[in-house]
Amino acid sequence: MLKPVDKITIPGPVGGLETIYLPAQGEERGVAVINHPNPLHGGTNTNKVIQTVAKALNTLGFHCYLPNLRGVGNSDGEHDHGQGETEDCISVIDYVRAQHPKASQLIISGFSFGGYVSLFAAQQRNPDLLLLMAPAVKYYDRITEPKAPDTNKTLLIHGQIDEVVPLENAFKWAEPQELPVIVIPEASHFFHGKLIALRDTVLRFVPSVLNT
Repeated sequence: MLKPVDKITIPGPVGGLETIYLPAQGEERGVAVINHPNPLHGGTNTNKVIQTVAKALNTLGFHCYLPNLRGVGNSDGEHDHGQGETEDCISVIDYVRAQHPKASQLIISGFSFGGYVSLFAAQQRNPDLLLLMAPAVKYYDRITEPKAPDTNKTLLIHGQIDEVVPLENAFKWAEPQELPVIVIPEASHFFHGKLIALRDTVLRFVPSVLNT
């Protein structure tokens, strides 16, 4: 778990966004904004999946920011099914990039609903890496999610036995783009018992994308 004292409030479109901040370890390389799963099912910025990913990116020199999107925790506003949350994410991106002008690289990341939000945000902010963990693609009926803005800068990690967003969903979204899917064997949606494997996967593949 990240330290509770590492909490800040970032201005958002409808008010403050309660955010966990983890300063980069070693030489700063960039900033990462990591979005939580669906709050209607208990998702917050204390989720173990996004915290695992944050700790991994932190060791790679990234300042990591984990916002509670609108209506979650002490963040202002109300849940908006992804649209308003995308605006929140973009506000956080712009804020944190201004705070770290020498940290040039940008990672937009998210888990499940947070991956869905991150995908839309990436259409507007051109990340050096779009890092998606079990994103909720081919899941919501209300809108068709876009393609990755750049498949060469996208990593999609999914559990083999995901019981919430089936692995087949990831394949259906990725196949037309010829985007590889990294599958963690025997991993469920929340990567129960597989968080170390998730961490190691991030540490293995993220540097190769960022160095291309």
